[in-house]
Amino acid sequence: MTVDQTPLPTATALPGGRMSTWRLLLSNPISVVSGSVLVLIVAASVLAPWIAPYGINEIDVAGALAPPSGAHWFGTDELGRDVFSRVLVAGSTSLSIAAVAVLFALVVGVSVGAVAGYRGGWVDAALMRVVDVMFAFPVLLLALAIVAIFQPGQLTTMIAIGVVYTPIFARVARASTLSVRTSPFVQVSQTMGTPASWILFRHVLPNIAGPVVVQTSLSLAFAILSEAALSFLGLGIQPPAPSWGGMLFTAQGFLTQAWWMSVFPGAAIFVTALAFNLVGDGLRDVLDPRQRTLIEARRTR
Repeated sequence: MTVDQTPLPTATALPGGRMSTWRLLLSNPISVVSGSVLVLIVAASVLAPWIAPYGINEIDVAGALAPPSGAHWFGTDELGRDVFSRVLVAGSTSLSIAAVAVLFALVVGVSVGAVAGYRGGWVDAALMRVVDVMFAFPVLLLALAIVAIFQPGQLTTMIAIGVVYTPIFARVARASTLSVRTSPFVQVSQTMGTPASWILFRHVLPNIAGPVVVQTSLSLAFAILSEAALSFLGLGIQPPAPSWGGMLFTAQGFLTQAWWMSVFPGAAIFVTALAFNLVGDGLRDVLDPRQRTLIEARRTR
């Protein structure tokens, strides 16, 4: 007996195929520009140890609080350290924390949501009540509570941010799974006695990938902001390691003397978070069947 494994018309199986989806995404100027900015930011952060012109903790007391110049593009801080070099290295730290935290939230949240949506019944009720309890706490407050329990640092920050975004992925995955589990190919697989784990990996997960991909992009933006907030409060990356939030905390004492100490790390946070959000918006438009139909209709006019 042959099982019909034709995917649903969701994010991973849209009319026109994958190449058509990419062409549609690349036809959006905002998505292209924001994606290009992200590529530059990630590349600069990864290459930061090699392209940073100065050491991140290289002190020059005589050159403290120097304004932007040819020698120091972003100026220097209160200890004479090069702000440009510290922004680059801080970007590597912030992006790595955001990536690991969101990956943790994605794996755990999607697993919980997919199982809850597929199993239903008491399993769904029990898992989603736990998710609801986590949702009852404001994101930053829950992250602060987790960091306060353990010693502040990079690992703790990753765990805290990952935990607070897990419920979001769980809800997205559950909602998508509820629509997939009633599809004909899933029901046929169940009738044939196919193990639930195989059905989840073979049929459910590929067909809920679209909403999950969009949520991943948006969560990366908020993870960057969350890491900056924790570091600004002194509960994230600890000095002397640079972080965008920590640099803003230091800069608040020199706002009238050295505007560049706050402007450049603040701009890095803003541009990175905005780029992730805009990329997420573009992905949502091309992966959502209804939005995609509207876009294609506008293009054919």
